[in-house]
Amino acid sequence: MSEYIKVAVDAMGGDNAPQEIVKGAVEAVNESSKVKVYLVGMKEAVERELAGHTYPKEQIEVVPASEIIETAEPPVMAIRKKKDSSLVKALNLVKDGICDAYVSAGSTGATLVGGQVIVGRIKGVERPPLAPLIPTATGCSLLIDCGANVDARPSHLVQFAKMGSVYMEHVMGIKNPKVGIVNIGAEEEKGNALVKETFPLLKNCPDINFIGSVEARDIPAGAADVVVCEAFVGNVILKTYEGVGATLISKVKEGMMTNLRSKIGALLVKPALKQTLKAFDLEQYGGAPMLGLKGLVVKTHGSSKSIEIKNSILQCITFTEQKISEKIRQMLQTDGIVSGEK
Repeated sequence: MSEYIKVAVDAMGGDNAPQEIVKGAVEAVNESSKVKVYLVGMKEAVERELAGHTYPKEQIEVVPASEIIETAEPPVMAIRKKKDSSLVKALNLVKDGICDAYVSAGSTGATLVGGQVIVGRIKGVERPPLAPLIPTATGCSLLIDCGANVDARPSHLVQFAKMGSVYMEHVMGIKNPKVGIVNIGAEEEKGNALVKETFPLLKNCPDINFIGSVEARDIPAGAADVVVCEAFVGNVILKTYEGVGATLISKVKEGMMTNLRSKIGALLVKPALKQTLKAFDLEQYGGAPMLGLKGLVVKTHGSSKSIEIKNSILQCITFTEQKISEKIRQMLQTDGIVSGEK
């Protein structure tokens, strides 16, 4: 294939690097002939992991990096000092136009800082949000923001809603996606100062399909396709999702092993149950894209295994093919932000 979607992967980032990162990259190129992965990291360690796999050699390239940014390091200082780190070098591949996207399970803080400082924001974007897909009864919803902007302003949330709508329509194929703002009740007058000030702005925004307030309990039912909130609330929702999901799966497995009858029943329902639980596995949805940047930056969980790395790489294909960054830029131009009218 002459033209690949090129993805720079921080091979040294995350709790399970480089083993699971390399494995995920191999799984991605074995599944899709559209993507080429640039594994950035300690050359010997990465090549040692690759040696144990079979894959199309032209679809993976190793880019040497001599340093690693650890999770506990101050992000800004780490980005400035460790120029030869796998994280910084991978982001620079996107900045320089060599790669279309970046994927990392490494330091969230460094990725957020590096995304803005190295890759750069699209002109007119106030605050790039992290926006993971979360499973629901009807498919999935985009939770925006889940960790990038704790002290957001109303204008930020309005942009989140617009960018989230662009993503869900063009990446997930949902026409006129429903947008809801996280609140403690359905009534318009409820909420904290941020929600109360943002609600009328979203209500009067012609570019989105705003349905009003969404309570946390309604999110798993698929009440909205785009769930808007500031990062503190979003992160609590995401972590609760993960914790409840893991606990429920554990308790179901425990219950099925209590006696002979339950074990027999477990054998009968196992195929159907496995398929159902798979739909609610966050790993199936890949990482969280950082929307509003000049290139695609995707942050996955620090504990990511190969399946999440693979899916994070593969989601870069649709994002790039659909030119999401360009569509966000066009949306801002329509609003008069980029041209200086606003």
